[in-house]
Amino acid sequence: MASCSIERITASDLRYALPAGAGSDAVHTEPEYCLAVTQLVTAGGKISGTGFALTLGEGNRLVCEAIEMLARPLKGRPIDELMADFGRTARELADDPMLRWLGPHKGVVHLALASITNACFDLWAKSQGVPLWQLLLDLEPEQLVAVLDLSYLDELLDERAAIELLREGLPLRAGRSAILRHGYPGYDTSVGWMAYDDSKVCELTKQAIDNGFSAFKLKVGSADRTRDLRRAAMLRGCAGESGTIMFDANQQWTLPTAREMCGELSKLKPLWIEEPTHPDDMMAHAALSREIAPVKVACGEHIPNRVVFKNYFEAHAVHYVQADCTRLGGVSEFLTVSLLAKKFGLPIVPHVGDMGQIHQHLVLFLHIALGNEALFLEHIPHLRSHFAFPAELDGARYRTPQEPGASTDLKELLPHGHA
Repeated sequence: MASCSIERITASDLRYALPAGAGSDAVHTEPEYCLAVTQLVTAGGKISGTGFALTLGEGNRLVCEAIEMLARPLKGRPIDELMADFGRTARELADDPMLRWLGPHKGVVHLALASITNACFDLWAKSQGVPLWQLLLDLEPEQLVAVLDLSYLDELLDERAAIELLREGLPLRAGRSAILRHGYPGYDTSVGWMAYDDSKVCELTKQAIDNGFSAFKLKVGSADRTRDLRRAAMLRGCAGESGTIMFDANQQWTLPTAREMCGELSKLKPLWIEEPTHPDDMMAHAALSREIAPVKVACGEHIPNRVVFKNYFEAHAVHYVQADCTRLGGVSEFLTVSLLAKKFGLPIVPHVGDMGQIHQHLVLFLHIALGNEALFLEHIPHLRSHFAFPAELDGARYRTPQEPGASTDLKELLPHGHA
């Protein structure tokens, strides 16, 4: 329909100060949560699709500039026509003959692609009048695969294999749909930021337990290793032996240090140790995955694209796959990585760089369509007041969103009087 053609494209640089200590880790000591936002507005402003990528400060401006350059070919395109073959469009945008040199398929340009792609999916779902999770479930396997760029994965996952994976799950969907009623379980990261003192970590963990949470994550990787070990033991004590705990080093350790620290932290029986060393060092992750078993390695928020994920999977370098559609090339590449993970029997537990807004849709789809284990989804509440339809939890379970779109509308960018 002409009314669902993209008439106007805007990029907005939104920045939000955090409470003292919030968002801090071993590397990002004074983060500012920033969103590089794409809006795709249809004729007459009837519908607006919103997507974003998360950054932590001044770099947000660079991503917005890349959005303005990269999104130009979308102007005038009807959304249904665009999404019918979005895999091809995504590859063309990612392979822009000038901007590709800056990556390829990583960094500022890829974050811009994430923001643009997520806006496309939001607009598509709104044009159909359904939430994103429902839109994805309503697609035939061939239609779903048409939104994916499977290039460079051919030897493991070509179009035919991807369609077959989706077809295999069709008879089982009804039995998995109870998740829509019960809600998707969450885990709490906001109890354990690096800059929080011990008493605050304990206090927040107790509050989270009272709110129904049973899984918690603590930031480690400080200059004082004894501090990490003390706080890790403290979290185990607060969570109890039946609680689930995870530790996140945010890439801070070298391999020798990671070996030592993972060995000590493993004594506390965490579910995983996250980003134990540099994300480009796949072989170090593979070594640690072998050495700290049965404790698992989790990573993904800084694995930039599907090709690097493929290498991680083949090297057995990760167990919990923390793909993030605001860090990869948007929903499309997130789904591609998820299908590839399914082929390797690996669970997707997204890194929530967007406060859970869009990932709550994606994990519902993955559980129902692919049988991805409904383990839990990270919960970080710091930006929820800025969303028109913030992610809602009943106890510690994400309530299934019902509004059309991807839950990405920001109050600051809505026309006056809309909510």
